[in-house]
Amino acid sequence: MKKIRSTLAIVWRIAAPYFRSEDKLAGLTLLVAVIAIELSLVAIDVVLNQWYNRFYNDLQERNWNGFVWEIGFFIVLASLNVALSIYQLYLNQWLQIRWRRWMTSRYLGRWLHEANHYRMQLTGDAADNPDQRISDDVKMFVEQTIGIVVGLLSAVVTLASFVVILWGLSNAAPLHLAGQDWAIPGYLVWCALIYAVFGTALTQWIGSPLVNLSFEQQRYEADFRFNLVRVRENSEQIALLRGEGAERERLSERFGRVVHNWYQIMSRTKRLTAFTTSYSQAAVIFPYVLVAPAYFAEKIQLGGLMQTASAFGSVQKALSFFVSIYRSLAEWRAVVARLDGFEMSIESAATLPSRPPSIDVVPSGSDTIDVAQLMVRLPNGLPLISADSFSIAANERTLVTGPSGAGKSTLFRAIAGVWPFGSGSIAVPAHASLMMLPQRPYFPVGTLRAAIVYPAQPGEFSTEQITDILAAVGLSKLEPRLDEEEHWNRMLSLGEQQRLGLARALLHAPQYLFLDEATASLDEAAEARLYRMLEERLPATTIVSIGHRSTLAAFHERNVVLTREGDRYALQSPSKEEVKPSLAE
Repeated sequence: MKKIRSTLAIVWRIAAPYFRSEDKLAGLTLLVAVIAIELSLVAIDVVLNQWYNRFYNDLQERNWNGFVWEIGFFIVLASLNVALSIYQLYLNQWLQIRWRRWMTSRYLGRWLHEANHYRMQLTGDAADNPDQRISDDVKMFVEQTIGIVVGLLSAVVTLASFVVILWGLSNAAPLHLAGQDWAIPGYLVWCALIYAVFGTALTQWIGSPLVNLSFEQQRYEADFRFNLVRVRENSEQIALLRGEGAERERLSERFGRVVHNWYQIMSRTKRLTAFTTSYSQAAVIFPYVLVAPAYFAEKIQLGGLMQTASAFGSVQKALSFFVSIYRSLAEWRAVVARLDGFEMSIESAATLPSRPPSIDVVPSGSDTIDVAQLMVRLPNGLPLISADSFSIAANERTLVTGPSGAGKSTLFRAIAGVWPFGSGSIAVPAHASLMMLPQRPYFPVGTLRAAIVYPAQPGEFSTEQITDILAAVGLSKLEPRLDEEEHWNRMLSLGEQQRLGLARALLHAPQYLFLDEATASLDEAAEARLYRMLEERLPATTIVSIGHRSTLAAFHERNVVLTREGDRYALQSPSKEEVKPSLAE
């Protein structure tokens, strides 16, 4: 019961926000309509149960007129049942897509809010494969939640409706054993209850491992799919390294987990299916076994026998609701657990920057970026970089150098506000625009125009502006392809990607531009031309670069060096006067 209450609490927390959202009127209307149709279908079943009595009595008595009338009545009921079933399915699917659209938008918004997606990866959170959780798990949650809720409500109403009928039939067809009647009030109801409790208990005992197995299966499937995508994304490097054999082995290992877990699901499902199928088949004959003695003793007619069997089947089916949907219920509980873990992971990532100790990135009234008592740490708590009373002045070009692995890129991440691990503060001018260009820039799959202006919308810059920038960075050959859709990170060389990254910076003209080895794939002459172009076209932009080439010093006024001090690296910033002589050389 504790597990059930916990699961229901989680389901309510995940599902309730939609029915309090801006789409609540449409969602509630569709839900009420689906439930109303389900109740109407139950009412039709009740009427049909009474029809069984009349129809089979007419057959037994060879009443032709009554037989013809009941056939016509059945056609009306069947037509109504078909119409209601069609529209219930239509409205159910309409509700599913509206609810799924809202949940998907909500999860995307929270996942992509202020670098939550990045911090979730940094913390090594258990919420693996967010793509699967947002796509597959949300779809399954909405579909199965509606199905289970409507099915459970139908089972409750069916039980309430047919228990009364079955109780009355228990009196009309008393238990007949050993040639005499046994007056047991509502004995058919008690038999149905005992049968259902027995079946539910055994189903839970046999099928309970399916919950964890379903959870793991979804995880393994997503992991295998993710690694297939990784191979596709990095196919060039794999081909150049002749890494196909290693990739095949790695993918086979991950698919092996899918297969191994699937075999366990097969074994458990075989046992569960063997019981539930036997249980369902026995339920067909069980009511006839109970009532047949009364029928052969001529206590009831054929119509009464058939009505009793139908009513017993409805009660037994309602009481055995969890038996019939146990496999779906196991999958649903696994989906609920995955979405719960995803929500908790997002919440944890969102609160990470405000949990002490953390690096505070605060707005300031000055025009400089000021670092005070900064200690940048790794996610495991180990120190990486320390800095105090360090500033980046406006319009001052700064070069950051140091050994590989010293944490230069991590320092940039801390300034950007996406690296919370550490302590101290970084004051950034209020309303200042910052742009970070890494060594391998990101381009969304789509048109070249959209890739260049990212994260802005394509319409924010004119074609003339874009073509002018492409010419400036030496990529005029790409002008005819502006509206061509491609995977540009795969189509272009790394040098071309870095040129496009600089084109993006020229279009957006940020106040602070951080270049993290953003020209490392270019030759020194091309790199020099692009730095001179940045100086000419972005005179008001403060440029901070990470680089290892000595030639970069000529394009910066200040050199900041990361040097080893004990268990960490520290910023050493010589004065401008000390730097200028070396620049002049």
